Amino acid sequence: MAHQTHSDVVPGLSRARKAALTTGADFWHTVAAPEAGIASIMLTDGPHGLRKQSEGGDALGLGDSVPATCFPPAVGLGSSWNVGLIRTVGIALGTEARAQGVSVLLGPGVNIRRSPLCGRNFEYYSEDPYLAGVLGAAWVQGVQSRGVAASLKHFAANNQETDRMRIDVRVDERTLREIYLPAFERIVTTAAPWTVMCSYNRINGTYASENRWLLTEVLRDDWGFDGLVMSDWGAVNDRPRALAAGLDLTMPAAAGDERVVAAVESGELDEATLDEAVRRLLTLIDRTERTGEPPSDADADAHHDLAALAATESAVLLRNEGLLPLDVTDLDSVAVIGEFARTPRFQGSGSSQVVPTRVDSAVDALTALGGGTAWARFAPGFRFDGTADPDLVAEAVALAEKSRTVVLFLGLPTEFESEGFDRTDIDLPANQLALLEAVTAVNPRVAVVLSNGGVVALSGWQDRTQAILEGWLLGQAGGSAIVNLLFGLANPSGRLTETIPVRLSDTPSHLNFPGADGVVVYGERIHVGYRWFDTLDLPVAYPFGFGLSYTTFEYSDLVLTPTEDALEVTFTVANTGDRAGAEVPQVYVRDVESTVDRPVHELKGFAKLLLAPGESRMVTIRLDDRAFAYWSSRERRWVVEAGDFEIRVGASSRDIRLAGTFASPGDGVLPTLTGMSSLSEWFAHPIGGPLLMQALASGTDGARFDTVDPLVAKMAAGTPLTKLAAFVPGMSGDLVDELVETVRARTPRP
Repeated sequence: MAHQTHSDVVPGLSRARKAALTTGADFWHTVAAPEAGIASIMLTDGPHGLRKQSEGGDALGLGDSVPATCFPPAVGLGSSWNVGLIRTVGIALGTEARAQGVSVLLGPGVNIRRSPLCGRNFEYYSEDPYLAGVLGAAWVQGVQSRGVAASLKHFAANNQETDRMRIDVRVDERTLREIYLPAFERIVTTAAPWTVMCSYNRINGTYASENRWLLTEVLRDDWGFDGLVMSDWGAVNDRPRALAAGLDLTMPAAAGDERVVAAVESGELDEATLDEAVRRLLTLIDRTERTGEPPSDADADAHHDLAALAATESAVLLRNEGLLPLDVTDLDSVAVIGEFARTPRFQGSGSSQVVPTRVDSAVDALTALGGGTAWARFAPGFRFDGTADPDLVAEAVALAEKSRTVVLFLGLPTEFESEGFDRTDIDLPANQLALLEAVTAVNPRVAVVLSNGGVVALSGWQDRTQAILEGWLLGQAGGSAIVNLLFGLANPSGRLTETIPVRLSDTPSHLNFPGADGVVVYGERIHVGYRWFDTLDLPVAYPFGFGLSYTTFEYSDLVLTPTEDALEVTFTVANTGDRAGAEVPQVYVRDVESTVDRPVHELKGFAKLLLAPGESRMVTIRLDDRAFAYWSSRERRWVVEAGDFEIRVGASSRDIRLAGTFASPGDGVLPTLTGMSSLSEWFAHPIGGPLLMQALASGTDGARFDTVDPLVAKMAAGTPLTKLAAFVPGMSGDLVDELVETVRARTPRP
């Protein structure tokens, strides 16, 4: 029976019933109220595939779920930089969820990859908030187009697994606003997710589930979010306090209904707040029921093909010294070494672990490519448990010696990275490195294929190889995709969404990860990922945005055109090679002269273009005011300063092909002056400066102040006006107050 309208239902519910509706019925369902026509709905894990457990399943039953298409996790899918593809994957995920009666799919995860050590980086898109926001928005739009709610997570500053349920993240507001919140903000404002999931951690002392500033002031008041806020599973410590902060649904089923009722009766919790939480649940139920079409079975074969396409676009070619693509006619001379080729690792471990409908291995794909004859030129080479096995190495070396080319599959076994714990280094396992050394000693024609959810160090061994294909975790069709890329049946088009450092100790968070004594300090502030490496011009193994192709591209004809509400960046990209291929031009913005510290440049636009040989295409990317803004902690708003901005267009953050300068008029909003504003800030202010000069000139000995020694003037420049009053004849606290009020009255409001 369909439930009534919200205005009819909520007033008729008892406080006990309303309290019950604000938590789960079990691990995966909301509470039903049949007497009021309120149905129960199901929630399920699923950033890269549906994890619907059988009836009675619990949160830890990682292998007990219905078969579903396993698409590449975000570490792979994000590397496609293909917004349309990610939206299509979202549609497929929504279709599978609808077919299984699932109303809420718990994803996407858009937390920033602050450190390469985070064990859950495979579930997150990027170190860059703009990129994560654009890609996450496409995923949400796709899923919700099928009448299934997305759940944007984990809100917010959840960037490690170590002590994740208690850790207190100490981070300033500018860093939050510029790095850790923008992906969420963009998705909320452009894709309107129907739910948001709060994280476990504390932020500056307050748990996210109880953080009114985060869940109400920022999410709802600033960004206009109109959906339901739920908790991560077990994230709520105090249900009345969480409800008061703006959290509507505690998951999973939790005790404490009586505590909620008592809080309402005592006045600790406003009953209107409880009512609103129930209304938001009813709105969610409405949204997931109003699809206009019945659920239909998902096409498993079509979705597998889509997973293969996604995997193909997700792999990143990092190195190629003329070895790739391999020639299919030389198939019989290729040795495949490494257990990952036979037993692929295609997803991460933890709550997003999917039971796939099928799995393609590279060995099986090579068998198919060879006409169906079982692939015999394979040696496992190593054990997943990390123990050395001389016999496996000897077998691999013997095969490498009698082969023209070796494709060596290396990576991180499941036990090395997962939800629930962080890595301690970024090295490949020692037994795999020993295998690589032994194989390259007897055969110089070696291509390495990597399988890993987080970046691995390459600098110690990459020069021993002729090619490196970063395969990340590519979902159930990754094996076929890798073989197609190796043999040129597809052209690599993935690009890095995270800088690969030379050493772990080079990374910006190195001395502040994972924290200690329950506290982690984000000491690198806004300088995360390439913002750190590029600003300091530090050497890197491979830069953000990097990726090779089997063809070449040229950029030309940059034109910057200001419009009423944006800057249009127009340029041309041409495929100058002899193969069709996809390029990812990236637009970075550099503030040439800022009054605050800013990264040397920041990604603010991109496109992905598939071009035939010789084809060229004009690209236009619009940059709005936000592309030029920084968050002012003093003004508590986004600020665009007047002055020159350099617009950089390139193939990576370190490969800038075109550049031009745009003179921004700024946002026209004058900074706020107070008695604690410095003398230099007063003089720089177009209203406050003349007023202060007039006051000084008319005061006792004012003329002498104008001719003060330059060194003294320089010393005084940073002194607050209130403090300066004690040193300057004619100044007083009353005069400062009068100046502040006059400036406030004459300054236009934003």
